[in-house]
Amino acid sequence: MKRPEPRPVADRTGVNMVPLSDQKRRGRGTRKPGSFAWPGVIPALIIAALFTIGPLVIIIVFSFMSRPPQGGGIVYQFTLEPYINFLFQSDFVGNTQFDPRYLKVFGDSLFQGAVTTIVCLVLSFPIALWIATRSAKLQNVLVLLVTIPFWTNLLVRTYAWMLILNENGIVNEALAALGFPKLELLYTPMASQLGLIYTFLPFMVLPIYSSLAGFDFRLAEAAYDLGAKKVTVMRRIILPLAMPGIVSGILLVFMPAFGSYVQPVLLGGGNVLLIGNLIASQFGDARNWPFGAALSVVILIMLMIALIAIALYSRKSGKKVEISL
Repeated sequence: MKRPEPRPVADRTGVNMVPLSDQKRRGRGTRKPGSFAWPGVIPALIIAALFTIGPLVIIIVFSFMSRPPQGGGIVYQFTLEPYINFLFQSDFVGNTQFDPRYLKVFGDSLFQGAVTTIVCLVLSFPIALWIATRSAKLQNVLVLLVTIPFWTNLLVRTYAWMLILNENGIVNEALAALGFPKLELLYTPMASQLGLIYTFLPFMVLPIYSSLAGFDFRLAEAAYDLGAKKVTVMRRIILPLAMPGIVSGILLVFMPAFGSYVQPVLLGGGNVLLIGNLIASQFGDARNWPFGAALSVVILIMLMIALIAIALYSRKSGKKVEISL
C-alpha cells in the first residue's frame, strides 16, 4: 500500500509551505535565534575554571600539605596538622594541649561580622522601605545615591575615615569646639566596626529595596482600612515580602565582614586581630602557608553551609532568594 504524502502547510495567503514532517526533521538540527553551538563556550569555561575553581583547588590542596622546616612554601606531604593546629598546639617536648587563641580570633570575627550585619539590617530596612515608596524617578535618584560609594576605591574611603577619626580629625575638632575632651577613636575596635558598617551598608540596602520595589502598597492601605495596626501590617505583609532580600543581604554582609582585612588593619591599627588579618599574617610574616590555607578552607566551609541553608529556606518557603545586588 502506498504511503500517503505528508500534508503541506499553507499560510494565510494560501501559499503552500514546507510539510510538517520536514519541519520537524529540520527543527532537530536548528538552534534558537541568537544562540550558538556549545563549542563556543569552551574558552569561557576554561577561563572560569582557571581563575575561579583553580585557586580554590590550590588552597584546599595546600591546606593538607606539610610546612617546610625553614618556613615559606609547602612540602607535598599529606598531613592534617594545619587543621589540628587550629585547636591544639604542641610544645618542644611533644606534649599537645588545647589552645584557644585561634578560636578567640574566630569568635571576635564572628562578633564583628554579626554586629555589622545587625546594624546594617536595622539601618537598611527603613531606608529601603522609604525608597520603595517614592516615585519612580525619585527611586532611581536615591538608588544612585546609595551606589555612589562603589564609585570610589575602598582604600580611599577607608583612608577618609582615618582622617575623620584621628586625633585632629573632624570629630575630635568638633568635640574640642564644644568644650569636650578629645577621644581616642582611631586604632580601636570601634573604628574597625564603624568602617565595616559603612562599607557593607549598601550591600544590605539594595537587596531589600529590590524585594520591595515591585510591591503594591495599596495592599497595606487596604489592611489599614480593615483595622490592622502598623505593627500587624509590617509583620504580616511587608516583612514576608522583604524576606528574600533580607536573607540575601545578610549573606552579602556577614561573610565579607567576617573575613574582612582592610578595615581592621587600617582603622584598627593592628589592635584588632580578625580572621582575615590572621590569614594574611600566616601567608606573610609567619610564612605558614598550609595553616593559612586551612583557615581559608574553614571560611569556605562556613560559606557553603550558609548557601545550603539559604537553598533549604528558599525551597521550604517557596520564595526565590538571589545572592546578588
